[in-house]
Amino acid sequence: MNVRVRFAPSPSGHLHVGGARTALFNYLFARSRAGVFVLRIEDTDAARSTDESVRGILDSLRWLGLTWDEGPGVGGPHAPYAQAQRRALYDAAARRLREIGAAYPCYCTADELAARREKLAARGEDSRYDGRCRALDDAARARLASEGRAPALRFATPASGEVAWDDVVRGRVVFQAGVLDDFVLVRSDGLPTYNFACVVDDHDMEITHVVRGDDHISNTPRQILLYRAFGWAPPVFAHVPMILGADGSRLSKRHGATSVEAFRDLGILPGAMVNFLALLGWSYDGQREIFSLAELERVFTLERVGTNPAVFSLEKLEWMNGQHLRQLDAGHRQRLVEEFLAARGRDLSGRPPEWRALFVRALGERLRTLADAERYGAFALDETLDMDEAAWAGVRARPEAGPHLAALADALAALPSFDLERVEQATRGRAAELGMKAGELIGLARVALTGRTFSPGIFEVMALLGRERTVERLRAAAARWAKEAAATAG
Repeated sequence: MNVRVRFAPSPSGHLHVGGARTALFNYLFARSRAGVFVLRIEDTDAARSTDESVRGILDSLRWLGLTWDEGPGVGGPHAPYAQAQRRALYDAAARRLREIGAAYPCYCTADELAARREKLAARGEDSRYDGRCRALDDAARARLASEGRAPALRFATPASGEVAWDDVVRGRVVFQAGVLDDFVLVRSDGLPTYNFACVVDDHDMEITHVVRGDDHISNTPRQILLYRAFGWAPPVFAHVPMILGADGSRLSKRHGATSVEAFRDLGILPGAMVNFLALLGWSYDGQREIFSLAELERVFTLERVGTNPAVFSLEKLEWMNGQHLRQLDAGHRQRLVEEFLAARGRDLSGRPPEWRALFVRALGERLRTLADAERYGAFALDETLDMDEAAWAGVRARPEAGPHLAALADALAALPSFDLERVEQATRGRAAELGMKAGELIGLARVALTGRTFSPGIFEVMALLGRERTVERLRAAAARWAKEAAATAG
């Protein structure tokens, strides 16, 4: 079988991580089977679909490295690949269903349908559509049409029988046709519904496998009934588990960032994002966790996708991103940090090359995302120190902290050169002269220089700040300590 899969997003917003995971699984399955990955834009909902969203989705997929073989900007034998441009195909399919008696016009208005559902629900009865328009004769339809009612087109669902399929992920799935209503195929405004357009397009584009979230399982029996009505063979279905937030509820905006674009802006690498998404529901051997996209293309199989919901852990994503960052050579890592900071208005191009290299090197293991360069490097990037008052309270409580900081400032100011080796010698030497452990003096200096109790190595901090700023901040902290100590004593 020549594998053909598709990813078919609705362009009504950013590409959500759930959609990105679905796109990734389709892409990986196609690549692992030397198949074709199709991108189709399901934009029949004109009120919610925007060109901006289309561009955002395409940009996010490109950023992830998920190149499509057919679709927008690429073309292909089944163009066009946007549903808004495929109306003629849906109209022809709708006529065919009417001609064979598999669909019928429904003249019920939205208000009438809502009122019936409300009454049925109040009585605790089944609120599905009751099929009243199914048996209308030509005269009754003509009368309703003369009232100006624009009909929708409904599918004539069989009253009995099974609808079943062997799902690659979930195994045998069975629905009773009797629990399904006569669902709408074409709305009264002429626009096709999801289930109808999806089937017509998947058949026309020769899709062999439909890989999607398990929230679509309830759509699958309806789609299979449509395949039967048309006399078409349905594709193979694989419904992958949903993604949950850390609290066990379905992942949503209230859990924080949920779009691919948002994670890119948080400093996540595309390779790490792909790696993380792949492991949301799929595993290789239950042990290995770090993969490149090329490696995933070789080892991915749908049979290794589980049925249990996957939990999205930001902490795990950041850890994985750190692993990917550490796999890069120093030059590549530095370039990514500089590009990220430049995009946020912090251009380092005016800094000496050795300073820029030291800046990234000093961040070390703290660099789990590119944004951490700004978080942990703000002390060197900003002229004004942002002091954490809780950290300062620890300095303020230490006897003689002010004089000790002033003494360290004097020692550093007197150095003939301000390199890592000399600042370390001067700091440790001054601590010994003051009769205190080097770690104690370093702790005070860390807060004075960075405003935090945690930072890159203190000697790298000093080197990045340079002699002038280092001495200035140490003396400013010493002066503040003295002023506050005097106020307390008075």
